[in-house]
Amino acid sequence: MQAAAYGRAPAYAQPVLRILDARTGEPVSAAPARRGLTRIEAHASGLDPTALRVLLTADLLVRALELGGTPVWTILTAPRDQPELRTAATHLAIRPFEDGRDLASGLGEAQAVHVAQRGSGDTPGEGPLVAVAAAEWAEGAGGAAGRARPRQERGAGGPACGGAPDAAPPAALAALLADPAALRLALLAVPRSEPVRLDPAALDAAARSLARWRRAVAGWARRPSRPVPGEVRERLRAAWEDDLDLPAVLGVLRDVENAPGVPDGARFETFAYADRLLALDLARDLGSLS
Repeated sequence: MQAAAYGRAPAYAQPVLRILDARTGEPVSAAPARRGLTRIEAHASGLDPTALRVLLTADLLVRALELGGTPVWTILTAPRDQPELRTAATHLAIRPFEDGRDLASGLGEAQAVHVAQRGSGDTPGEGPLVAVAAAEWAEGAGGAAGRARPRQERGAGGPACGGAPDAAPPAALAALLADPAALRLALLAVPRSEPVRLDPAALDAAARSLARWRRAVAGWARRPSRPVPGEVRERLRAAWEDDLDLPAVLGVLRDVENAPGVPDGARFETFAYADRLLALDLARDLGSLS
């Protein structure tokens, strides 16, 4: 493999997932006790694109921790629309949430990690807080009624910090969930600290990228298997273990897709490995090529 084609691998990969704690502004380990059970609690105010982004971030935490060998369980805290949120989460390939806080009693829970909208005004319980910026649906992403109406956000002890959408009209959410994998990819492509605008152009671009990758994975699968190159595995792990940098993970995949000299079997294994975290069903089209 020609490492120069996609950049040098880091000297080391971080051994554990570290996240930025919004309470302190400092990076902390998501699982300080490697063998202790970690609870991920998603806090959603209602059924809207920002809530879906919060649930997706919680899902990514779960997957990253499990890939590192940490046992995890998740719960959903929402004052309303909880059944609808769970249904939408299922469409987005988000792991199911448990039904209560007491399921982990006696199992040695090490800490809780909370995931909430930035500036939501809620005060989750003790433990690190992962803050998620607002997502909005734009004009045309479900009709004129799907336009987000920004409101002021105020962080805990901080100034107003951006807009947040009101409750989403059903037609807008139905449009966003028409292609759940494309929506998931569109959300993954933007750092969670930055607001994301979901409009037809963004969703169409995500759908095209997803279709291209699925075709490529199906083609690579026909070649002899090769292991994930060590430097590529290190870059992937370093990216997602550094505060869940999913745009960087996607960047590694684009590099592997285009780097000369990488065996197709290694490309396939790389995409399959990364999809354990991304959950984009990249191998869906296997066997579809003539």
